[in-house]
Amino acid sequence: MREQLIEAAVDYFHEHGFNGSGIKDITDAAGTPKGSFYNHFDSKEAMAVEVMNRYADSRQMGMLADESVPPVERMRKHFDYLAADLERFDYARGCMFGNFGAELSTQSSVIRDEVDTKLARWASLLAPVLKEARAAGSLKSDMDDPLLARFLVSSWEGVAMLAKVTRSRAPIDDFFAMFDSIATQDRRRTKKR
Repeated sequence: MREQLIEAAVDYFHEHGFNGSGIKDITDAAGTPKGSFYNHFDSKEAMAVEVMNRYADSRQMGMLADESVPPVERMRKHFDYLAADLERFDYARGCMFGNFGAELSTQSSVIRDEVDTKLARWASLLAPVLKEARAAGSLKSDMDDPLLARFLVSSWEGVAMLAKVTRSRAPIDDFFAMFDSIATQDRRRTKKR
């Protein structure tokens, strides 16, 4: 039942936001009695933390560590995956981290801290890939790798928000144009594959 509640909450929070999602809405979507909610979660806020953990797991962060793929190609595939996810929902959902951060950062220190942790973790996974790309001669930017990683994460969050507002791919295309301006494929490794 806990799993059903989390799965329903992932979709409900993503579509309606935290404040627009009642516990009854979530239990109805899960097909569970409302009273069962508190057998599994202390609060809606505690559920939101679980939902963010589940959402983080779905972001395919592991592909950033796949050293069999050249670093720039690895990052590009990662962001392509995220772009396809935005497109799959007609750009209407955005990124749950950004959505929760924008909606709840002044209401809940627990959610604010969780969003901050998730975004910092993402940047910490990107930074070594950027370092690897720099060593391969595939990075044109001389910006510090951790700083550039944080910039890419922040930029992507803006992309997700703008795609949600415009209901279009245009912000994604802008992101990739900028990404391509700072990174080039390591042709030597790519040709070997």
